[in-house]
Amino acid sequence: MIPFEVLTVFFAAAVALGVAPGPDNIFVLTQSALYGRFAGLIVTLGLCTGLIVHTVAVALGVAAIFQTSMLAFTLLKFAGAGYLLYLAFQAFRAVRTDLSGRQEPALSSLALYRRGIVMNVSNPKVAIFFLAFLPQFADPARGSVPLQVLVFGGLFIVATVLVFGAVALGGGMLGAFLKQSPKAQIWLNRLAGIVFIGLALRLAIAER
Repeated sequence: MIPFEVLTVFFAAAVALGVAPGPDNIFVLTQSALYGRFAGLIVTLGLCTGLIVHTVAVALGVAAIFQTSMLAFTLLKFAGAGYLLYLAFQAFRAVRTDLSGRQEPALSSLALYRRGIVMNVSNPKVAIFFLAFLPQFADPARGSVPLQVLVFGGLFIVATVLVFGAVALGGGMLGAFLKQSPKAQIWLNRLAGIVFIGLALRLAIAER
């Protein structure tokens, strides 16, 4: 059984990592600012679903592939960067749509949830981070290491839901305030597009 103090230290570290500015919480902030608080929460659930994938991959040893194979790492990171550039294109296109006076349809919950999953799963840095971070708290003397990794991964997801949920609520309120002005809404979409391009470049130049 994992000692309570180990779980406490791990949870505190997970919260601190969630609060630190990074691609995922910036992504939640932009999506909630653009589409509302509920959208940010749906994106958060998608990101956490991606974390489940990474946790299981670490428990099974699959994540080690991205640490040892440059080809696998490169293919996945460029796929993720390409997806972010696609989102940037959509954001800039929304600006032109608003300027033309037509109403842009809102994204469905499924589309937002899928965005969160793709954003997280397509980032090999997350897989390698989990591979390096989760096993540090596991102890073979306490039983099955894969089972402990799953427990720590679940606790990390709980911390992520709490932190990113707060980010989504804050971003939603900010977005609602800015959208009272049509000009601010245009700039909000433009800023989101720039953020997506920045995240894409950051992922594209990432090294193992």
